[in-house]
Amino acid sequence: MPGTVEAHNQRPAAVWSTGGDAYDEISGQIASALEHCVRRIDPRPGERVLDVATGTGWTSRLLARSGAAVTGVDIASDLLAAASARAKARGLEISYELGDAEKLPYADGSFDAVVSTFGVMFASRPEAAAGELARVCRKGGRIGLATWLPEGNVYRMFVVMRSYMPPPPTPAPPSPFAWGSRDRVQELLGGAFDLKFEQGVTTYYDRDGAAAWQAFSTGYGPTKSLAASLDETRRAQLQRDFIAFHEGFATELGIATPREYLVTLGRRR
Repeated sequence: MPGTVEAHNQRPAAVWSTGGDAYDEISGQIASALEHCVRRIDPRPGERVLDVATGTGWTSRLLARSGAAVTGVDIASDLLAAASARAKARGLEISYELGDAEKLPYADGSFDAVVSTFGVMFASRPEAAAGELARVCRKGGRIGLATWLPEGNVYRMFVVMRSYMPPPPTPAPPSPFAWGSRDRVQELLGGAFDLKFEQGVTTYYDRDGAAAWQAFSTGYGPTKSLAASLDETRRAQLQRDFIAFHEGFATELGIATPREYLVTLGRRR
């Protein structure tokens, strides 16, 4: 049952789509965090599991290997096309569908478990998205989220990029990193789920800061789109600052950037 993308999310959908198949490399860099969330949700054979904001499908593939019946939904059509091709190449039967986290195209209680790894946190209207996560999860079902911590290194990377973005509207939109706060997640989901939390760290390893810039400016929609929007001088300055940020985590072997995150596990009441 394919859905549509809300009008105010058409632009974000286009931004995320620009990463295409190369976005899978970005997911590969955080594979340990994705595995952490999947292990905590503990999918069982035959269970109906929804992966919200699936991207190129890394988490959905982990879920499907358990024998669960997995659906991946996303607003970015090019990421979905890549996810479908990758699942097919691995012999995994996963249904990928266009749909908006703020208005999911599924009936109430359709899924035994609902998962989102560093995805739903970027929804434009968090209250609407949280309501949808609860709506499509059956009573007694489970929710599993992985979200970046406020003030962590992914947040700091976005601070670097923010210096090159247009000023935000007034009032400013909600920060996606608020989903990394236990108190905020309780506000969003505590009315529908009994929640538990666990923190973790996943480390991004690469050759150097220049390699990080190449990966993100190629496969990560927000970075790629921002770079494309700048003139040559400003783009070079963004590249310089992005590289410098990652070089701050240099070791004798290359860069090793720790990325702090929160895993939320909940049981639907």
